[in-house]
Amino acid sequence: MQLNHDNSYFVTQQFPITIVCDNVTNAPNIGSLFRISDAFGVEKLILCGSSIHLGRRMTKTSRSTERIVNYHIEKTALATVKALKTKNYHIIALEITNTSIPIHEFKLSHAKQPIALIVGNENFGINDALLKQADTVTHINMFGANSSMNVVQATNIALYELTKQLTTNL
Repeated sequence: MQLNHDNSYFVTQQFPITIVCDNVTNAPNIGSLFRISDAFGVEKLILCGSSIHLGRRMTKTSRSTERIVNYHIEKTALATVKALKTKNYHIIALEITNTSIPIHEFKLSHAKQPIALIVGNENFGINDALLKQADTVTHINMFGANSSMNVVQATNIALYELTKQLTTNL
């Protein structure tokens, strides 16, 4: 029998993870980020940029999770990340760079320290100023011809790894 909302065995849980979106502007991507924020028990979703629209296209994809996910819209990701650093967040950037480490090799050192996961713009990724603020830069190993994947799919994989480690360390 397929399980649904009424008969599933999942326990609601929230993790000390904040997703910081650096100019993610595509409405279906934003809607999907709301859905995965709910699915993975993310504490907060922060959408940063000057062109963030929460219209009908976004809500169609989010399936009403924008009503239950704690979120904010901020002008700049850099100011947001700097503020989180002052609150002792471990800043993790999800970006392929010449010094990034594979997400499956990254190990959380302090399960109690809150995490800010920075994800980047659909076309340009995370800007360099934000990458310099990161305590850790991680990437997802790619085995095909393309060197990147959709921001939502990448965020899914990163959240799976992070919440797996957090549940193991509880």
